[in-house]
Amino acid sequence: MAGGKATPRQKMINLMYLIFIAMLALNMSKEVLAAFGIMNEKLETSNEQTTASNNAFLESLGTKASEDAAKYDKLYQNAQKIKAMSQEYYDYLEGLKTGMKEGLEDATDYARMDNSDYLDQTLFQGDNLSEEGKKFMSNLTGYRDQVAAIVPPALKQSVIDRFQTGDENGKVEKRDGTKQDWINYHYEGYPLVASLAKLTALQADVKITEEAALKSMLAGELTSQVSLSNFATSLKASKSAFYSGEKYDGKIIISKTDKSSTPVRAELTLDGRKLVDGKDYKLEAGGVKMLIGAGRPGDHQIVGNIYFKQDGEEVEVPVENSFATISKPNAALIAADKMNVVYRGVANPMSISIPGIADSKVNASATGLKRRQGSSYTMIPGKGREVTITASGTTSEGTKVGPFNTKFRIKDIPRPEGTVSKQAGSIKLPRRNVEIATISAQLDDFDFDLNLAVSGFKFKVPGQPTISVKGNKLDSRAKSALKRAKRGDVVQIFDVNAYITNNKSYKLKKVSPVVIEITN
Repeated sequence: MAGGKATPRQKMINLMYLIFIAMLALNMSKEVLAAFGIMNEKLETSNEQTTASNNAFLESLGTKASEDAAKYDKLYQNAQKIKAMSQEYYDYLEGLKTGMKEGLEDATDYARMDNSDYLDQTLFQGDNLSEEGKKFMSNLTGYRDQVAAIVPPALKQSVIDRFQTGDENGKVEKRDGTKQDWINYHYEGYPLVASLAKLTALQADVKITEEAALKSMLAGELTSQVSLSNFATSLKASKSAFYSGEKYDGKIIISKTDKSSTPVRAELTLDGRKLVDGKDYKLEAGGVKMLIGAGRPGDHQIVGNIYFKQDGEEVEVPVENSFATISKPNAALIAADKMNVVYRGVANPMSISIPGIADSKVNASATGLKRRQGSSYTMIPGKGREVTITASGTTSEGTKVGPFNTKFRIKDIPRPEGTVSKQAGSIKLPRRNVEIATISAQLDDFDFDLNLAVSGFKFKVPGQPTISVKGNKLDSRAKSALKRAKRGDVVQIFDVNAYITNNKSYKLKKVSPVVIEITN
């Protein structure tokens, strides 16, 4: 009944409708939040692509500047300034975004990013801006004004418009006709994901500004081709050396050029002999393919000019290259790195190679021989007084070379010298110096740096019994005997037990003694 009192059933129905409408509104809100998140992801992807494109533009502009400084150097310097300012402002915005996402369990669950607290608390302080809010506005306007001052005049207004912050008073007119500060209008009270998307959009404006500036500086799309006027040539071949009678398969490469650039002609000589197009060489993309033979053993020179078309004119590129031809080997080159013999008890470094054959195609064998890397080997000799090393190899064409045999003498490690405080032989020392000295052993003028250690020795003071000491310093008994020595007495350190720290199984020759005259 109209105007009548609602029944309990009607009240229940009305309440259900209210709940239903609220649920629809809630679901719509989550869908909108998710849409902001998707938009943010797409903007970030676009920013990454624009960054790569801008880097390529800047690199091309740098290439132009290196070729024609008078025309492009100033533009390149301005481009670098814009790049640096853009990166600094972009990184600042990225720092804000990182702070906004801290503490989120899932940075992609956009439907839950409806809280506005972060930017509200970061940028605003009551009715005023916080220090961070002032910094936000200062960074925005500073970037806008600095870039606008550098870009070409045609772009200046677009930069100002792109980073506009309201009217002359920094205000924005709302739907109801009232005005509000630009920063409050755009960043206060908005859901987190919406503010995140807005900051990413601001980053996109930075990248677009940078891109427009770079393109404008080159007056349009950058060309992918570069000047050839200051480029040199280099030789590329399947190997660095060739045997007499082989075909030389090298190619003259124009360094740093577009590989699609094909010479229009060439004027070349080999050791003074003029080369014939189609017979001795042929023109192809990126340079000249050589068809000559390797020739007799020795050095050979290719000189002349290669000509390219650029802007309707021929550009001359000088050629001056050389290659070497060597005879086929009849022996392997085998040499100890430090001496003409090998020593027992140590890893003797050796180099084993065959001229003109890659190290990976050389095989060497002998008792105690082991390859380390490439042509580097180590030889640890066994018993006997001589060892034979056999080397053979295979050329790039599959030809077997060798085997070649080379004999090496095997020597024992020389007799070490005993030392007291690093002094050997017959020495003079104060009593206190002997008491605290370290007993060592050394190999005088030996090519290997072996680490010798002492495990014991015998100590003799005139008139006192010989004392056997363990370790490398005087023990209490030896010190007691030393106290009985008089000035001018000669004490002896002998039967020194020394060993190689990393090869204890090798027995060194008997260590020479040390004779010490006590000076006090």
